[in-house]
Amino acid sequence: MTKFSDLKLDPKVLKAIAEAGYETPTPIQEQAIPHALEGRDVLGIAQTGTGKTASFTLPMITRLGRGRARARMPRSLVLAPTRELAAQVAENFDIYAKYTRLTKALLIGGVAFGEQDKLIDRGVDVLIATPGRLLDHFERGKLLLTGVEVMVVDEADRMLDMGFIPDIERIFKLTPFTRQTFFYSATMPPEIERLTNTFLQGPARVEVARQATASETIEQALVEFRPSRRDRAASEKRRRLRDLIEAEGERLTNAIIFCNRKVDVDILAKSLKKYKLDAAPIHGDLDQSLRTRTLDRFRNGELKFLIASDVAARGLDVPAVSHVFNFDVPIHPEDYVHRIGRTGRAGRDGKAVTIAAPADAKFVTAIEDLLGKPLPRAESPAQTADAPAEDTPTAPAADTAAAEPKRRRRGKPAEAKAQPAPESVQPEPVKAEAAPVPAVAAPEPEQTARPRAEPKPRAQPRRGEDKRDDRRGQVVGMGDHVPDFLLREFRAS
Repeated sequence: MTKFSDLKLDPKVLKAIAEAGYETPTPIQEQAIPHALEGRDVLGIAQTGTGKTASFTLPMITRLGRGRARARMPRSLVLAPTRELAAQVAENFDIYAKYTRLTKALLIGGVAFGEQDKLIDRGVDVLIATPGRLLDHFERGKLLLTGVEVMVVDEADRMLDMGFIPDIERIFKLTPFTRQTFFYSATMPPEIERLTNTFLQGPARVEVARQATASETIEQALVEFRPSRRDRAASEKRRRLRDLIEAEGERLTNAIIFCNRKVDVDILAKSLKKYKLDAAPIHGDLDQSLRTRTLDRFRNGELKFLIASDVAARGLDVPAVSHVFNFDVPIHPEDYVHRIGRTGRAGRDGKAVTIAAPADAKFVTAIEDLLGKPLPRAESPAQTADAPAEDTPTAPAADTAAAEPKRRRRGKPAEAKAQPAPESVQPEPVKAEAAPVPAVAAPEPEQTARPRAEPKPRAQPRRGEDKRDDRRGQVVGMGDHVPDFLLREFRAS
């Protein structure tokens, strides 16, 4: 059996490895480190949790043991897709380089530029960064990449999903052609294949497992969930998750629960807290300091449930995660492999449970096609208890009965209006027949129809008649009763 002492690493590195408690390298470390020490480019294809970080960190420290860093010109560069993965690489570097004099800088978003500029100005041997923040420093004139000897691209397929490939291509062109490149990815889609053919020179291909396969130490289960009503789907799904957590009992020491959307991460975290479950959210919209504190609490065992988006699915190294719950089925099947890879690490046993609604059928099919086998179905512990409430035929009848009074209430006003209508119309024809009047007194029915005495309005002329005809024999402003003296004719004497 191969040991680290057989891999021709620097004695200072071997001492740090022994103190960390490692003796035997993982398959990807055993195959990649000899090629890396020879100076060859390495293309590594391995599932998450197989020790990829150490496979490039250990030979990098050994190579950089000779030489000195210059201001603003890092000697090596490690690119990671997320802040958490970059911070994890930095922690591994601190562990393995503790007996060397190598320096490092971590360039990630959410941290002030000033502190990072000071580190770069002193000169660093290892620069660990996310692509966006690295290019920000470069465009500000604070960083030169012409002195990079070793370049690492970690989780390349995640870079592709996050839209970082144009940035990666630009960074490659800013580094020397003579650099040594480590390129790691769990899957090899066509775009990643094109990138490796363009920027890697005769790489040693290291593939320790079939692409996009889950560890054999992970027990997988798919729980099919059918809500009773569409408007209750979210709450019933959260109840189903609580039932699954309760059913695991003492076997569940801690768990990561994945959601597809950031808003659902916050909602689920609040819901679990409401039911006295120790949970906290983590996603890309949270402040970096809060994300770091939450991860530290989870690693230290102070937090039991970490509710996460896919920002935590890649590279989050917590060795003793007993369970992973997929509250939402991932849209991309590769994300399923990375999510469940948070448990069952370093040979430990783990369990991954996925809750799938009928609308998730196509995503489940894609995952099963990628894995090459069906996901084992499992019954929910709450399925038997919920079945009478969901399947009972009286439930729709109750809804119908509740809806019928509303329809009757809507009909009552219409009937009430239809019945009094003849009563209100009936007196008018009776009055017209009982009190016939001559044609001269035509305005009189209008007066009798009024409830109180009011001045009789002036008759309106019919359409087409001259309004002046109504004023004959009248004086404007006096109405029908004009004094006689006003109508007399006076002759001049």
